[in-house]
Amino acid sequence: MDLGLKGKRGLVSGASSGLGLAAAKTLAAEGVQLVINSRSEFRLEQAAAEIEKATGVKPMLAAGDLSKESERRKVIESALDQVEGGVIDILVSNAGGPPPGAFLEHDSKLFEEAAGLVLDSAVGLTHGLLPKMIEQNWGRLIYITSVGVLQPIDALILSNTYRSAVTGFCKTISNTYAQHGITANCVCPGYTATERLNNLAEKTASETGKLVTQVIEDYAALIPARRVGKPEELASLITFLASERAGYITGTSIPVDGGLHKGLL
Repeated sequence: MDLGLKGKRGLVSGASSGLGLAAAKTLAAEGVQLVINSRSEFRLEQAAAEIEKATGVKPMLAAGDLSKESERRKVIESALDQVEGGVIDILVSNAGGPPPGAFLEHDSKLFEEAAGLVLDSAVGLTHGLLPKMIEQNWGRLIYITSVGVLQPIDALILSNTYRSAVTGFCKTISNTYAQHGITANCVCPGYTATERLNNLAEKTASETGKLVTQVIEDYAALIPARRVGKPEELASLITFLASERAGYITGTSIPVDGGLHKGLL
């Protein structure tokens, strides 16, 4: 199936590992001219080498902390300067997860930091890239959130709060800009085999006395598929949503969770 992605220009944030890296690989494999972002230049260089080895495409780099407005502006400018024509066609907005814990374990400073990490980064990138998408009458905005926005996870109140805010933001702009050939969608990973899942499992293991492997087995037991997901499975959905063929899909939040979410909608 030709997805019509060859020659499109994309920016993937949080792309040095995990879900962001997997998304960058699949887009690169489809011929997208890619810029990848994370806070660490060193980790970005490692990710770029991994992507090139897997796909033959070497992405461009735009390092910077997207939770900070000044650095976010530099990342946007760098991305636009590096791609042909100075337009990003596809944004995959991905942010690392805020720390787990119950509500009273987090002070106001942690809430502010989580807002910057998850919400401000998504809003700021969209604000910087959307005008040129409107000019060309084509664009794809894809936000990696979490199944927790559909079925909140008790120990992840920071993530539940601000990823839900991203969901509301995405739905609103999808309604406003669909007339310009721009789609906006959220993808909602469940328990997926990433560094983030291992960190969550380590915290639970330290609290319960279980092995990390046992905790991950407990996660899998909650899932109808009886396993945790693979980053590539989420990345495949992202790549389809970025394509020409997904032009009539907008304003959605699609779980990729092996059936963990039990709601009808």
